[in-house]
Amino acid sequence: MALDKIGIAKRIAQELKDGYYVNLGIGIPTLVANYIPEGINVEFQSENGVLGMGPFPFEGEEDADLINAGKQTITTLEGAVFFDSATSFSMIRGKHVQLTVLGAMEVSEQGDIANWKIPGKMVKGMGGAMDLVASADNIIVAMMHTNKRGESKLLKKCSLPLTGVACVKKIVTNLAVLEVVAKGFKLLERAPGVTLEDIQNATEGKLIIEGDIPEMVL
Repeated sequence: MALDKIGIAKRIAQELKDGYYVNLGIGIPTLVANYIPEGINVEFQSENGVLGMGPFPFEGEEDADLINAGKQTITTLEGAVFFDSATSFSMIRGKHVQLTVLGAMEVSEQGDIANWKIPGKMVKGMGGAMDLVASADNIIVAMMHTNKRGESKLLKKCSLPLTGVACVKKIVTNLAVLEVVAKGFKLLERAPGVTLEDIQNATEGKLIIEGDIPEMVL
């Protein structure tokens, strides 16, 4: 049973540590804010100039003036602050964010990430992803293991335009948790009910399996 988007977000939430400043990218990463483990305090930052984001609002309680970088309505926690984009990117480029969670279209076994452009398709801009991957020391990618055609998104080499080079540290997919190491993708955990064969078949890049691989605990 592969994870859905919520399951991926719940697993990534386990990577949060007390006192972290965290930037959540567009897509699956935004869901992480809904599953903060009990007993820890983290500050979620959005590059459009918000620090102190809370979970998504309930239907009917949205405030159109409160949005994240993906233009989704958000809530804010007590003590939240708003600031201009220049200040936000000074925080990012100054390495004041301890964890960055991004979506991706491709990740290579060297830790390269492609997540901003598909050739031939119009995009509004690269957003803040390039600043984030160039500045962050701890990057986790949240994505599906394969694309809609069933092709692996964990590759020997990315085919799409790169956002960053050798920057991804960990990947959480609907099938597995993997760490990017010098020799490839090191398998750390399996999604509940997912076999090693399932993961091997869905991974084009080099997959490193050492010892017994536990199932995720969500």
